[in-house]
Amino acid sequence: MDPSDQKHFTVVDYVIFAVLLGASMCIGLYYALSGGRQRTTQEFLMADRSMSCLPVSLSLIASFQSAVAIIGVPAEIYSHGTQYWFIGCAYALGLFIPAHVFIPVLYRLQLSSAYQYLELRFSKAVRTCGTVTFIFQTVVYMGICVYTPAFALNAVTGFELWGAVLATGLVCTLYTTLGGLKAVIWTDVFQTLVMFAGQLAVIVVGVYRTGGVSEVWTKVWEGNRISGLDLNPDPTERHTFWTLAVGGVFLMLSLYGVNQAQVQRYLSARTEKEAVRSCYMAFPSLQLALALSCVMGLVMFARYCGDDLTDKLGSSSRDAMVIYFVMDMLQGLPGLPGLFVACLFSAALSTISSAFNSLATVTMEDLIKPHFPAMSEARATLLSKVLAMSYGLLCLAMAYLTHLMGDSVLQVALKIFGMVGGPILGLFCLGMFFPWANSIGAVVGLGAGLATSFWIGIGSIATHSSGTRPLPSNCIPVLLTNSATAAIQSALRNTTLSHPSALKRFYSLSYMWYSAFNSFTVIIIGLIISFVTGPMKEEDVTPGTVYPLVGKLLCFLPEHLKKKLCCVTPLGQTLSSQQSQPPEQKEISGWGLQQDRGASPGEMESFLPDGHTRLVEHETTV
Repeated sequence: MDPSDQKHFTVVDYVIFAVLLGASMCIGLYYALSGGRQRTTQEFLMADRSMSCLPVSLSLIASFQSAVAIIGVPAEIYSHGTQYWFIGCAYALGLFIPAHVFIPVLYRLQLSSAYQYLELRFSKAVRTCGTVTFIFQTVVYMGICVYTPAFALNAVTGFELWGAVLATGLVCTLYTTLGGLKAVIWTDVFQTLVMFAGQLAVIVVGVYRTGGVSEVWTKVWEGNRISGLDLNPDPTERHTFWTLAVGGVFLMLSLYGVNQAQVQRYLSARTEKEAVRSCYMAFPSLQLALALSCVMGLVMFARYCGDDLTDKLGSSSRDAMVIYFVMDMLQGLPGLPGLFVACLFSAALSTISSAFNSLATVTMEDLIKPHFPAMSEARATLLSKVLAMSYGLLCLAMAYLTHLMGDSVLQVALKIFGMVGGPILGLFCLGMFFPWANSIGAVVGLGAGLATSFWIGIGSIATHSSGTRPLPSNCIPVLLTNSATAAIQSALRNTTLSHPSALKRFYSLSYMWYSAFNSFTVIIIGLIISFVTGPMKEEDVTPGTVYPLVGKLLCFLPEHLKKKLCCVTPLGQTLSSQQSQPPEQKEISGWGLQQDRGASPGEMESFLPDGHTRLVEHETTV
C-alpha cells in the first residue's frame, strides 16, 4: 500500500508488543527451571498428566482461535454478512461428542499420542499413515498461522514482514522447547486473555468513533449485512445454515475429537472428569470469541461502508483490511494498537506452540520410539526438544509458501482442516464405531479419503469455484427482502449463464462440507474393503478401543446377527482372560490401567456393553 497511508506504532505500542513476547519467554523459562525441569518425556510432552480443567479449557480455545480466525472472521463478516455466525450452532455437538465419545476411549487407554490408538485398534501401518497425515496437515497450517499476522501488519504499518515472522517463530520455538507442554498451556491461558482484551478494545473504540451502537446497527442493517436463516439445502452454496451448523459439526470433530493438539490437552488432565469438564468449559469461551470477531466485522463495515479502500490497501489481501481498521480506530490512543497486535500475535503464538508440541509428540511416540524401544529417558527427552525446535524452523520455511494462495486466510485454513482432518476423523470413526473394520480397510479407506479430498480441493482451486462474490460495500437501504433478492439473483444467473457441468458442480462443493464428505468416504470404502477381505473377529479387537455405538443402534437385531457383526462385546473381556494376560497386555488394553488408577465400577460399567457389568461390579483388583 501507499507508505503515506500506513499507520505507525508509537514507542508504547512497541513496548506492549515486546512485553507479550517477553512474558511468553518467561513462562517457558519458569517451567524449564521448576518442577522436574522437563527431564522426562512424560513431563515435557504430557505435563505429567497433572493439569486442571481451567487452563486446559483455555488452552483448547487458544489452539483453535488462531490469528487466522481473528483476522479472517471479521473480514468474512465485512464482505459476506453474518451468515458465518451460524457456525456457533456446530460448537454444541462439536464439543459434546468428543466429551462423551472420544475422550473416554482415548483417556482410558492412557495414550501419549492419539495415533497410538490406531495401532491398538488396527495395526502399526495404520498408525504410521495417520501420523504422517497429521504431520503434513499441521506443518502446512503452521505456515499460514505464522505468515498471516506478519503479512497483515506489514501491509498496513510497514512493520518488517520477515522480522515479524522470525520474531513469532523463534520466540515460540524457544519457550516450547524449554518449557514443554506446561509452558504451552500456561502461555495459552495468558495469550487467551490478551486476545479477548485486544478485540474488546477495538470494538469499544470502533463503536464510539462510528457514532454509537444505533448508528452501527443502522448501517449494517441498511447494508444488508445481517443475514437471515438460509435453509437452502444446496451443498454447493458456500455458507448456509446447513453447511455451517451441520458441516461445521464434522469440522469441529476433526479439531476437538481426534486432532493431536487437542487430544494431548485432554490426556494431560489429572482425571477423565477434568478432561470432560474442560471440553464443556471451552463452549462459552468459543462462543464469546466468535461473537467478538463477528461484531468486529460489523463495526468495520459500519465504519467503511461506501468507502473505496483499494487505493489505500493496494493489492493487499482483504484480510489486511482488519489491521487497517484497527490501526485507524486506535491511532492516537498510545498502547491500544500495540495491545491489538499483541492480541493477534498471541493467537498466532498459542496455535503455533501447540502445533510444535503435538508434532514433537507424535514424531517421538509414533515414528521413533517404536523403532528404538531401548532408548533412555534422558535421550528421548533431549530428542523431543530437538524435534520441537526443528518443527519451529520448518514452519518458518512454510510461511514463504503461504502468500501464493489466493483465498481468504479463513477459507484456506478451513479447507486444510477439511481436506486432511476429515479423512483422519473418518479413520478414527471407522475404528471406534465399526468393530468389524480391519487394518486393510482402514489403510485403503484413508487413501481413498485423501485422494478424494485433494481431487475436490485442487479442482475447486483450478476452476475458482470455491468462493462467492462479496456483497456490495455500501449503506444503501435494501428494499427487497432477502428471499426476493436471492430469487432475482438466481433467475439472472440462470438466464445469463449456462448450466455448469456435473464435474464443476462437484468442484463447487462448499468447503464446509469437506470434513463430512471425506470422513464418510473413508468409512464407506473402509467398510467395503473390510467385508471383502474378511471382517475382524470379536476376539481380535483390542478391549477398550471400540465405543459400543453400533450395538446400541442395532439393538433390534437378533443376538446371533449382532454377534456376527461383532457388536455384542467389543469392549468387554472376561475376567479369566484378563487374569491370564501378562501385565504388559493388561496395560495396553487400558482396563488394567484404569483399575490401577482407581476407576470406580460405575465409570467402567458405563463403558462396557450389556452382559459385562456384573464382572466389573464384583472385581476389585486385576
